[in-house]
Amino acid sequence: MRINKFLAECGVCSRRKADQLIDDGAVKINGETASIGNDVNVDNDIVTVNGKIINKVKKYDYYIMNKPKGCVCTVKDDKNRKTVMDYLPADIKRVFPVGRLDYDTEGLLILTNDGDLTFKLTHPKNEVPKTYLVKTEKPVDEQDLSKLRSGVVIDGVKTKKCNIRVVEKLKNGTKLHITITEGRNRQVRKMFEAVGNNVDFLKRIKIGDLQLTGLNRGEVRRLSAEEINYLLNL
Repeated sequence: MRINKFLAECGVCSRRKADQLIDDGAVKINGETASIGNDVNVDNDIVTVNGKIINKVKKYDYYIMNKPKGCVCTVKDDKNRKTVMDYLPADIKRVFPVGRLDYDTEGLLILTNDGDLTFKLTHPKNEVPKTYLVKTEKPVDEQDLSKLRSGVVIDGVKTKKCNIRVVEKLKNGTKLHITITEGRNRQVRKMFEAVGNNVDFLKRIKIGDLQLTGLNRGEVRRLSAEEINYLLNL
Protein backbone atom coordinates (compact mmCIF):
# COMPACT_ATOMS: atom_id res chain seq x y z
CA MET A 1 0.00 0.00 0.00
CA ARG A 2 1.29 3.49 -0.83
CA ILE A 3 2.49 5.36 2.24
CA ASN A 4 0.10 8.32 1.78
CA LYS A 5 -2.88 5.97 1.50
CA PHE A 6 -1.72 4.07 4.58
CA LEU A 7 -1.53 7.27 6.64
CA ALA A 8 -4.98 8.32 5.43
CA GLU A 9 -6.49 4.95 6.26
CA CYS A 10 -4.93 5.12 9.72
CA GLY A 11 -6.76 8.39 10.34
CA VAL A 12 -3.59 10.48 10.54
CA CYS A 13 -4.64 12.95 7.86
CA SER A 14 -5.80 13.18 4.26
CA ARG A 15 -3.62 11.85 1.43
CA ARG A 16 -2.73 15.39 0.40
CA LYS A 17 -1.63 16.28 3.92
CA ALA A 18 0.25 12.97 4.11
CA ASP A 19 2.26 13.98 1.06
CA GLN A 20 3.18 17.19 2.84
CA LEU A 21 4.28 15.31 5.96
CA ILE A 22 6.41 13.05 3.79
CA ASP A 23 7.96 16.04 2.01
CA ASP A 24 8.74 17.54 5.42
CA GLY A 25 10.64 14.39 6.44
CA ALA A 26 8.23 13.64 9.29
CA VAL A 27 7.41 10.12 8.10
CA LYS A 28 9.67 7.09 8.52
CA ILE A 29 9.32 3.46 7.44
CA ASN A 30 11.35 1.05 9.57
CA GLY A 31 13.49 3.97 10.73
CA GLU A 32 14.23 5.27 7.23
CA THR A 33 12.84 8.62 6.05
CA ALA A 34 9.99 7.95 3.64
CA SER A 35 9.59 9.36 0.15
CA ILE A 36 6.38 10.00 -1.75
CA GLY A 37 5.56 6.84 -3.68
CA ASN A 38 7.04 4.44 -1.13
CA ASP A 39 5.03 1.30 -0.43
CA VAL A 40 4.27 -0.07 3.02
CA ASN A 41 3.80 -3.67 4.08
CA VAL A 42 0.92 -3.08 6.47
CA ASP A 43 1.56 -6.32 8.33
CA ASN A 44 5.31 -6.02 8.90
CA ASP A 45 6.58 -2.45 8.40
CA ILE A 46 6.78 0.04 11.26
CA VAL A 47 5.62 3.52 10.23
CA THR A 48 6.17 6.60 12.40
CA VAL A 49 5.10 10.23 12.09
CA ASN A 50 7.21 12.61 14.12
CA GLY A 51 8.45 9.60 16.10
CA LYS A 52 4.99 8.23 16.92
CA ILE A 53 4.17 4.71 15.73
CA ILE A 54 1.10 4.62 13.47
CA ASN A 55 -1.18 1.60 13.70
CA LYS A 56 -3.68 0.60 11.07
CA VAL A 57 -7.27 1.43 11.97
CA LYS A 58 -9.44 -1.67 12.26
CA LYS A 59 -12.72 0.22 12.39
CA TYR A 60 -13.69 3.42 10.62
CA ASP A 61 -15.77 6.16 12.18
CA TYR A 62 -18.05 8.56 10.30
CA TYR A 63 -19.56 11.78 11.61
CA ILE A 64 -21.53 14.70 10.22
CA MET A 65 -21.18 18.23 11.60
CA ASN A 66 -23.04 21.46 11.08
CA LYS A 67 -19.91 23.59 10.87
CA PRO A 68 -20.40 27.11 12.25
CA LYS A 69 -18.77 30.25 10.92
CA GLY A 70 -15.60 31.38 12.64
CA CYS A 71 -13.57 28.17 12.54
CA VAL A 72 -11.32 26.39 10.06
CA CYS A 73 -11.47 22.85 8.67
CA THR A 74 -8.12 21.63 9.92
CA VAL A 75 -6.95 19.46 12.79
CA LYS A 76 -4.54 22.19 13.93
CA ASP A 77 -4.20 25.81 12.84
CA ASP A 78 -0.87 27.63 12.72
CA LYS A 79 -2.67 30.93 13.38
CA ASN A 80 -4.27 29.58 16.57
CA ARG A 81 -7.78 29.99 15.20
CA LYS A 82 -10.59 27.77 16.40
CA THR A 83 -10.89 24.58 14.33
CA VAL A 84 -13.76 22.17 13.75
CA MET A 85 -11.98 19.74 16.08
CA ASP A 86 -12.76 22.07 18.99
CA TYR A 87 -16.45 21.24 18.56
CA LEU A 88 -16.03 17.47 18.80
CA PRO A 89 -16.95 15.64 22.01
CA ALA A 90 -13.92 14.39 23.94
CA ASP A 91 -14.64 10.74 23.09
CA ILE A 92 -14.33 11.32 19.33
CA LYS A 93 -10.73 10.75 18.34
CA ARG A 94 -8.58 10.17 15.26
CA VAL A 95 -10.91 11.63 12.65
CA PHE A 96 -10.25 14.50 10.29
CA PRO A 97 -12.44 16.79 8.18
CA VAL A 98 -13.23 15.74 4.62
CA GLY A 99 -12.51 18.70 2.36
CA ARG A 100 -12.79 22.29 3.47
CA LEU A 101 -15.35 24.95 4.17
CA ASP A 102 -13.71 28.33 4.56
CA TYR A 103 -13.66 30.33 7.79
CA ASP A 104 -16.86 32.26 7.00
CA THR A 105 -18.79 29.35 5.48
CA GLU A 106 -20.99 27.03 7.50
CA GLY A 107 -22.87 23.80 6.96
CA LEU A 108 -22.42 20.12 6.19
CA LEU A 109 -19.03 18.67 6.98
CA ILE A 110 -18.03 14.99 7.10
CA LEU A 111 -15.35 13.85 9.56
CA THR A 112 -13.85 10.37 9.32
CA ASN A 113 -10.69 8.26 9.52
CA ASP A 114 -11.59 6.48 6.25
CA GLY A 115 -8.97 7.67 3.78
CA ASP A 116 -10.60 6.01 0.76
CA LEU A 117 -13.90 7.80 1.39
CA THR A 118 -12.05 11.07 1.88
CA PHE A 119 -10.35 10.58 -1.48
CA LYS A 120 -13.64 9.70 -3.16
CA LEU A 121 -15.45 12.78 -1.85
CA THR A 122 -12.67 15.29 -2.51
CA HIS A 123 -10.85 14.26 -5.68
CA PRO A 124 -12.01 16.42 -8.64
CA LYS A 125 -12.19 13.44 -11.03
CA ASN A 126 -15.10 11.96 -9.04
CA GLU A 127 -17.28 15.06 -9.51
CA VAL A 128 -19.30 14.50 -6.33
CA PRO A 129 -22.07 17.16 -6.32
CA LYS A 130 -22.19 19.56 -3.39
CA THR A 131 -25.11 21.94 -2.86
CA TYR A 132 -24.95 25.31 -1.13
CA LEU A 133 -27.46 27.86 0.09
CA VAL A 134 -26.27 31.28 -1.03
CA LYS A 135 -27.46 34.78 -0.18
CA THR A 136 -25.99 37.47 -2.38
CA GLU A 137 -25.28 41.11 -1.63
CA LYS A 138 -27.21 42.31 -4.71
CA PRO A 139 -30.05 40.82 -6.76
CA VAL A 140 -28.99 38.24 -9.33
CA ASP A 141 -30.59 38.63 -12.77
CA GLU A 142 -31.22 36.01 -15.44
CA GLN A 143 -28.18 37.06 -17.45
CA ASP A 144 -25.88 36.42 -14.49
CA LEU A 145 -27.62 33.11 -13.75
CA SER A 146 -27.00 32.02 -17.33
CA LYS A 147 -23.30 32.92 -17.07
CA LEU A 148 -22.93 31.06 -13.78
CA ARG A 149 -24.68 27.95 -15.10
CA SER A 150 -22.49 27.88 -18.21
CA GLY A 151 -19.25 28.53 -16.32
CA VAL A 152 -17.26 31.63 -15.42
CA VAL A 153 -13.52 32.19 -15.33
CA ILE A 154 -11.96 32.25 -11.86
CA ASP A 155 -8.22 32.19 -11.24
CA GLY A 156 -7.73 31.89 -14.99
CA VAL A 157 -9.76 28.69 -15.39
CA LYS A 158 -13.39 28.33 -16.42
CA THR A 159 -15.67 26.56 -13.96
CA LYS A 160 -17.68 23.53 -14.99
CA LYS A 161 -21.40 23.82 -15.67
CA CYS A 162 -23.49 23.91 -12.51
CA ASN A 163 -27.11 23.89 -11.40
CA ILE A 164 -28.60 27.01 -9.85
CA ARG A 165 -32.13 27.52 -8.56
CA VAL A 166 -33.54 30.77 -7.20
CA VAL A 167 -35.08 30.18 -3.77
CA GLU A 168 -36.18 33.70 -2.92
CA LYS A 169 -35.83 37.15 -4.45
CA LEU A 170 -35.04 39.76 -1.82
CA LYS A 171 -34.98 43.53 -1.90
CA ASN A 172 -31.21 43.59 -1.39
CA GLY A 173 -30.11 40.26 -2.79
CA THR A 174 -31.15 36.78 -3.87
CA LYS A 175 -31.27 33.43 -2.11
CA LEU A 176 -30.18 30.53 -4.30
CA HIS A 177 -29.27 26.88 -4.26
CA ILE A 178 -26.14 26.15 -6.29
CA THR A 179 -24.77 22.67 -6.97
CA ILE A 180 -21.18 22.31 -8.14
CA THR A 181 -19.03 19.26 -8.88
CA GLU A 182 -15.67 20.90 -8.27
CA GLY A 183 -13.98 21.88 -5.02
CA ARG A 184 -11.75 24.79 -5.91
CA ASN A 185 -10.68 27.26 -3.22
CA ARG A 186 -13.55 29.61 -2.31
CA GLN A 187 -15.18 28.60 -5.57
CA VAL A 188 -18.77 29.70 -4.95
CA ARG A 189 -17.72 33.10 -3.62
CA LYS A 190 -15.38 33.64 -6.56
CA MET A 191 -18.06 32.60 -9.07
CA PHE A 192 -20.40 35.32 -7.87
CA GLU A 193 -17.56 37.83 -7.75
CA ALA A 194 -16.95 37.01 -11.42
CA VAL A 195 -20.43 38.37 -12.26
CA GLY A 196 -20.01 41.46 -10.08
CA ASN A 197 -21.71 40.25 -6.91
CA ASN A 198 -20.63 39.24 -3.41
CA VAL A 199 -21.84 36.42 -1.18
CA ASP A 200 -23.26 37.56 2.15
CA PHE A 201 -24.07 34.07 3.45
CA LEU A 202 -22.89 30.62 2.37
CA LYS A 203 -23.91 27.26 3.77
CA ARG A 204 -23.34 23.77 2.40
CA ILE A 205 -26.57 21.83 2.71
CA LYS A 206 -25.95 18.63 0.72
CA ILE A 207 -23.21 16.27 -0.44
CA GLY A 208 -24.81 14.19 -3.16
CA ASP A 209 -28.20 13.41 -1.64
CA LEU A 210 -26.92 13.45 1.94
CA GLN A 211 -28.65 16.40 3.61
CA LEU A 212 -27.79 18.50 6.61
CA THR A 213 -30.81 18.13 8.90
CA GLY A 214 -31.45 18.07 12.63
CA LEU A 215 -28.18 19.63 13.76
CA ASN A 216 -27.70 23.06 15.27
CA ARG A 217 -24.54 25.01 14.46
CA GLY A 218 -21.53 23.27 15.96
CA GLU A 219 -23.37 20.01 16.64
CA VAL A 220 -22.10 16.64 15.45
CA ARG A 221 -23.55 13.13 15.22
CA ARG A 222 -22.58 9.73 13.88
CA LEU A 223 -23.73 8.93 10.39
CA SER A 224 -26.31 6.17 10.19
CA ALA A 225 -25.50 2.87 8.51
CA GLU A 226 -27.70 3.90 5.58
CA GLU A 227 -25.90 7.22 5.22
CA ILE A 228 -22.48 5.56 5.37
CA ASN A 229 -23.51 3.01 2.77
CA TYR A 230 -24.79 5.79 0.52
CA LEU A 231 -21.49 7.71 0.67
CA LEU A 232 -19.40 4.57 0.11
CA ASN A 233 -21.40 3.80 -3.02
CA LEU A 234 -21.45 7.28 -4.57
